[in-house]
Amino acid sequence: MKFETIIYEKEGPLAWITLNRPEKLNAISKPMTAELLLATDKAQCDEEVRVIVVKGAGRAFSAGFDLEFDGDPKLTEEERLQALKSELHNDFDLIMRFWHSPKPTVAAVHTYCLGGAMELAIACDITIAASGCRFGEPEVKFGSGAVAMILPYICGPKRAKEILLTGNDRISPEQAEAWGLINRVVKPENLVNRAREIALEIARNDQLAVRITKQAINKTYEFGKMRNALQHALELDIAIESTETEESRRFNEILKNEGAKAAIDWRDHHLGFTGQVKTHETG
Repeated sequence: MKFETIIYEKEGPLAWITLNRPEKLNAISKPMTAELLLATDKAQCDEEVRVIVVKGAGRAFSAGFDLEFDGDPKLTEEERLQALKSELHNDFDLIMRFWHSPKPTVAAVHTYCLGGAMELAIACDITIAASGCRFGEPEVKFGSGAVAMILPYICGPKRAKEILLTGNDRISPEQAEAWGLINRVVKPENLVNRAREIALEIARNDQLAVRITKQAINKTYEFGKMRNALQHALELDIAIESTETEESRRFNEILKNEGAKAAIDWRDHHLGFTGQVKTHETG
């Protein structure tokens, strides 16, 4: 599969997706949206891939969706409207693809992470930002709106209104971390390594348990009532505990006979890890 606006690479259990329009600050165009959807499909279908990591090439993560709507000038006004609606649906599906992905998603962002790109980054399960990065949702400045209104669920309605209604596009990574939009801030030179470390730490765990635990967390937002959400999470936890895979069966055998360290070492060896994964809380 040949891509023109992104780069798709595999590194052990990780799939790296790089936004690759550096001359346009990786603005997400219609072709890029299509290629990102294909790339995430490819990662989902690859049994060796356990975590998807998205980053940007060049000077920035992404300046957001490309504002140039390239509709056919021969179309009628109604046809142009339908084409625009279709494109917005595709943009929405792209952002939510990272939220709904059965495999965990990690975003590594630097310099600019604006508009739809910010929505995509915070839709990922883990978001790592380089110091000096700028976040923001400037859509109202251009007479537009947020494609995926995910922000209130991440940082609450008060903060979301402050960001969206002012069109704030100068949110520092330190502010974003304090508001719960991202997980941590690191030095720019450490960004990719930190994203890799946390992705590998996720990848080394039981795949079924990780997938269902992510689903349970997401459902706490997607269900209207907490009681229903907690009940559903309990049912999913029961599914984790009661569903046996070949990997979990072997892990549990070693756990029972040789102990926890031996079982974890077996999984690391099974996945090709040669040493312990180290994590860092700061840059």
